[in-house]
Amino acid sequence: MSKIVAEQLVDMLVEAGVKRVYAVTGDSLNHFNDAVRKSGKIKWIHVRHEEVGAYAAAAEAELDGFAVCAGSCGPGHIHLINGLYDAHRSHVPLLAIASTINTGEMGMDYFQETNTIKLFDDCSHYNQMIMTAEQAPRIIQTAIQHALGKKGVAVIGLPGDVSQLKAVESNISTQYFHCNPVIRPSNNELQQLAKVINESTKITLFCGIGAKKAHDQVVQLSHHIKAPVGYSFRGKMSIQPDNPNEIGMTGLLGQPSAYHSMHESHLVLLLGTDFPYDKFMPSDNKIIQIDTSTERLGRRANLYMGLCGDVADTIEALLPLLESKTDDSFLQAQLKLYASVKENMNTYINDNGGEDTIQPEYVAHLIDKLASQDAVFTVDTGMTCVWGARFIKGTGKRKMLGSFNHGSMANAMPMAIGASLAHPERQVIAMCGDGGLSMLLGDLATIHQYNIPIKIIVFNNRALGMVKLEMEVNGLPDNETDMVNPDFGLIAQAMGFQGINVHKPEEVQGAIENAFRHNGPVLLNIFTNPNALAMPPKVEWEQVIGMAKSMTRLMLGGKMEEVLDTIKSNYKHLKEGI
Repeated sequence: MSKIVAEQLVDMLVEAGVKRVYAVTGDSLNHFNDAVRKSGKIKWIHVRHEEVGAYAAAAEAELDGFAVCAGSCGPGHIHLINGLYDAHRSHVPLLAIASTINTGEMGMDYFQETNTIKLFDDCSHYNQMIMTAEQAPRIIQTAIQHALGKKGVAVIGLPGDVSQLKAVESNISTQYFHCNPVIRPSNNELQQLAKVINESTKITLFCGIGAKKAHDQVVQLSHHIKAPVGYSFRGKMSIQPDNPNEIGMTGLLGQPSAYHSMHESHLVLLLGTDFPYDKFMPSDNKIIQIDTSTERLGRRANLYMGLCGDVADTIEALLPLLESKTDDSFLQAQLKLYASVKENMNTYINDNGGEDTIQPEYVAHLIDKLASQDAVFTVDTGMTCVWGARFIKGTGKRKMLGSFNHGSMANAMPMAIGASLAHPERQVIAMCGDGGLSMLLGDLATIHQYNIPIKIIVFNNRALGMVKLEMEVNGLPDNETDMVNPDFGLIAQAMGFQGINVHKPEEVQGAIENAFRHNGPVLLNIFTNPNALAMPPKVEWEQVIGMAKSMTRLMLGGKMEEVLDTIKSNYKHLKEGI
């Protein structure tokens, strides 16, 4: 029996190594769904919300190199957009199948009609509609190759009637090409770069996700030129492990040590990073940026040089041109500061809080201590992201996933679904905020349906904590940031798996240990301190004034107890940041 386009699509996805499709089935997707069923080589993961499917696929793609999600016509594929934006901005190879209404109804304001080209144009490298059976194999192959080659999202619009057409064989390539070229600056550029490094005495390396495969080269360069190594959040898991010269992160989530080192340096080398916060970049020293994507050069800082190169390839070509430095006084001074920063962080671990005010730093520390050496962590955007950034340590085998570029709430639980389905052999821990989890609570049912053994740890501070902080440092009393939450532990139980509420600090370690031992999903609802703040590594004077104004307004509004709790919970943070 001849194949239809939907079956041809499934065959080509199998050829691309796809193991799962995350989707909510329906109407225009039904023939694709049936083709997946008949193939038996791809598993249809029935999520409750397409946004969850997009995030789950993005997590799988980040871990394994490619993944697929789908949405039916109209509202179904529109729900994909937030997760697709996140994947695209994170440079994750992802294919979205946006099925849509039959071609004969297009342009007539038909039920659930949308313009997929307009909808997805801003969050994709490739975005085309299959209108004929002859187009199908070429568009499918081109879309997948765009996702792989450009490292981002590709979207295929698939009308329901086209998916039923008799398939036409293609006379072009239907295989996929995973290219790994050597990319480095020219010899002349390398000579110029070496000259600047050889002439500089205080150098800091700052690494991003683009240096994830260059750990050994970065460590070797750091040792050779006696340079401390900072990193972005996305670079942490790759650059931190077994790195004697690492000094932590900078930025909104980071520590003062990396900020100080970058600003005290004569030369800063930005290696594979598109670090977004220009306010944390130094402005009075030389900055050289190395990246494979030349469009990113210079958009975050005033560069002395901008070079196109893979970090590992570039360092290997550069090292023979560099003089070995012997003066390590600058490096040792930065390592000493970093040691004091880490010691200060221990004060938040030792002071573990009280009933229903458990310190979130203490919880994150225990998660780090008890998690396996190859665990996959997913973190929600907001305060939970801060605790993950500061307290979860890289081992060389661990991974940490989050909405680091798009900054969306509600990503941690969906990403954990994709990570665990792709890697059932690994421990997967979702560090969720109560605000984030509330947004997509329905997909706890998906976790139960497929018995996905993720461990969901809810940092339940009964507030939108990061928003609260943003308002306070701007001198505004927090307003409408409180969360009146349901009992998340009971909700997990109602969904069909273990849900446990943790109210006291002395209960936390045992609860986490039991959750990690359990062979199945667990939700720990930990009542953390709602007044715990996370100050950035450099606190501007305006922020100090803003915080004082905010506290004054709260006092005048009769919230004296909240003011005292905030000061008591965070005086160490405030002292550290100023």
